[in-house]
Amino acid sequence: MKNRKLVLAKRPDPTVDRGLFRLEEIELSPLKEGQFLVRNLFLSVDPAMRGWVADMPSYIPPVALGEVMRSFAVGEVVESRHPDYVTGDMLYGRFGWQELAVSDGADVERKVDPQAAPLAANLHVLGMTGATAWFGLTEIGNPQSGETVVVSTAAGAVGSMVGQIAKARGCRTVGITGSNDKARRCREEFGYDAVINYKACQGEDLSSGLATACPKGVDVYFDNVSGPISDAVMGFFNVGARMTVCGVIGISPAHLSGPRVARTLLVKRARMQGFLIFDHMHRLSEAVESLLPLFKAGKLNYSEEIYEGLEQAPVGLENLLAGTNQGKVLVKL
Repeated sequence: MKNRKLVLAKRPDPTVDRGLFRLEEIELSPLKEGQFLVRNLFLSVDPAMRGWVADMPSYIPPVALGEVMRSFAVGEVVESRHPDYVTGDMLYGRFGWQELAVSDGADVERKVDPQAAPLAANLHVLGMTGATAWFGLTEIGNPQSGETVVVSTAAGAVGSMVGQIAKARGCRTVGITGSNDKARRCREEFGYDAVINYKACQGEDLSSGLATACPKGVDVYFDNVSGPISDAVMGFFNVGARMTVCGVIGISPAHLSGPRVARTLLVKRARMQGFLIFDHMHRLSEAVESLLPLFKAGKLNYSEEIYEGLEQAPVGLENLLAGTNQGKVLVKL
């Protein structure tokens, strides 16, 4: 049986684009005892891939050159020699950018119930994206009813979930995004109480926008970007504010200097904590159990941008990192 896969052919220099990947076709060997074969149905495209392909220290080793691109996927077991997995099982796991994946179960995150939600939703609302929003917000931010929660990249896959979870907990939600269209979606689709288009702001205008949107200050900040946007938000922290650092895409690797935040943290007795979903993936089912009732109640709206065919995965990644996507980027096989 032949398998087609996308492997990392070279490192970004410095841009991440479709030219980094090479399509290969290989013949699969027969399954060994304890293995099973998954036919991928949907592949995930995530902002974290920017770091995964770079040869620099990070929380996990970079994808090796010549190795299949790391990715979460939802697929169906089509052949099995493993006692815990049978033909027809739907799985969510780290199966990579390829059509078929041979597994021993170590890369499986959970079995998927196709009746509970659309299959693709397990790659965002009920997958790593939703779990990132849930644990990052509830366990570090710990928002209480009536508090103000600010979210950067508010229209993104994670940010939109954070805003809606906070809203369901009775918070005032303020989103920061990068276009008028995304600002509209934040208000109309994701229910934010106020939205700021940071690209329309220059210098003090962002602070002015935050002052208007957060008249009672900021209690929780879910940071998906860091950099100048986060510097501005921290200026509005209330005493005891909590900040989840989930992404640093706003910081250029060539310019790592920034303001000294020690005084803000000291005076406001605030807490800033880094968050990586990989520390919590063993609790994925717990997050899904918490998110599923909100999903079924219609309180977790989402949008998807779906690319057809394995070859389109690098295009989806390129567009995602350029910020031109409209929703969670997926590849349908």
